[in-house]
Amino acid sequence: MLCCSAGFRIPPQLTKNKALLIFPSRPAALTLTQPNNKHKHKAFQIHSLMEVNTSHSNSGLDFLSKKPYSPPSWASHISPIPSHTFSLGHLPTPIHKWNLPNLPNNTEVWLKRDDLSGMQLSGNKVRKLEFLMADAVQKGADCIITIGGIQSNHCRATAVAAKYLNLDSYLILRTSKVLVDQDPGLTGNLLVERLVGAHIELISKEEYAKIGSVALTNTLKERLIKEGRRPYVIPVGGSDSLGTWGYIQAIREIEQQLHSGAGKVKFDDIVVACGSGGTIAGLSLGSRLSSLKAKVHAFSVCDDPDYFYDFVQGLLDGLKAGVDSRNIVNIQNAKGLGYAINTAEELTFVKEIAATTGVILDPVYSGKAAYGLLKDMAENPKKWEGRKILFIHTGGLLGLFDKVEQIAPSLGKYSRMDVCESVPRKDCIGKMF
Repeated sequence: MLCCSAGFRIPPQLTKNKALLIFPSRPAALTLTQPNNKHKHKAFQIHSLMEVNTSHSNSGLDFLSKKPYSPPSWASHISPIPSHTFSLGHLPTPIHKWNLPNLPNNTEVWLKRDDLSGMQLSGNKVRKLEFLMADAVQKGADCIITIGGIQSNHCRATAVAAKYLNLDSYLILRTSKVLVDQDPGLTGNLLVERLVGAHIELISKEEYAKIGSVALTNTLKERLIKEGRRPYVIPVGGSDSLGTWGYIQAIREIEQQLHSGAGKVKFDDIVVACGSGGTIAGLSLGSRLSSLKAKVHAFSVCDDPDYFYDFVQGLLDGLKAGVDSRNIVNIQNAKGLGYAINTAEELTFVKEIAATTGVILDPVYSGKAAYGLLKDMAENPKKWEGRKILFIHTGGLLGLFDKVEQIAPSLGKYSRMDVCESVPRKDCIGKMF
């Protein structure tokens, strides 16, 4: 049993009774079971979706296709409204109950699996890229520029999306000054980026801090224009007002999923990690405008809450939303030692959550957000008692590969299999091909 300093405990085993909701891309009927207090199972039906999601058809044959976009009715007053999207994600992503241990009384945590939105194109960035890549193609771009950390999930997703659409990608990746002149290697996201042929340009953290992401991407843009290219710049994390539509649309998806289930779950809170601001801007605005009306809680993994309140306000103003960011989202600091830097306890937490629930959290975003959530629950249980919480898993599995050396000591043991002499042996019985 793990006992963290936050005060919560993760036992070696959890209850075997789990409720699982899986919402297919095709609006067929499914049967699910949910445990009641007597450990008997009651059948529910998931019926066809109430409203057609215009950004994704049901055939599955329109992957990578460009299509007109119509916003949800409750967001039709927002401006500007995107004209098109590209179908890049495997959506809708499932929602299921997450049997975390030691929750406050009558508290439920459910999981929105945006980590399952794809493989190379997994995570929350896909939703933003559906709008951003459509804009890039519409404007005649032949290459994409974006920027992020050395293990940026966003940069990896952008590189893959660009190649899917026959565009080149140029990635400005931030690294330490002692590594900036060295080959960045092939760990995690870097392997995927280099496999799809991304052009990688390294910048030290010190230079990045002095110059800024906007000036750096503009410098590269000007260079490429002089070379005859037609670049389209996507900001850090895909977080601009256009990218914000990705999670306004996600709220529509959640709303449809909840209306389609006979169980009629009503979420009081939505919890998510915050690294660049676009995801929480879309979630919080969408939740406010839609029928969800859930309170959005963001755990920031870099910078500080005041920075993100101001940044999100800029995104909302860019959409002429007419709302104050501080009224629609609560942001708490969860960066710990710093962006993409983990304590041993945080990594042990990620390992124990995987071992007890089967859900693998990334160490940079959802891992820190979940750690922050459970810590807050342990310290302020009354705040969360009786609430139904939807946690958005934003992906980032490949980031774990950069933490192998740190996390290895906490992983399970292995041993050679001992086969006694009484077991018959005969050549060529066990084929290895």
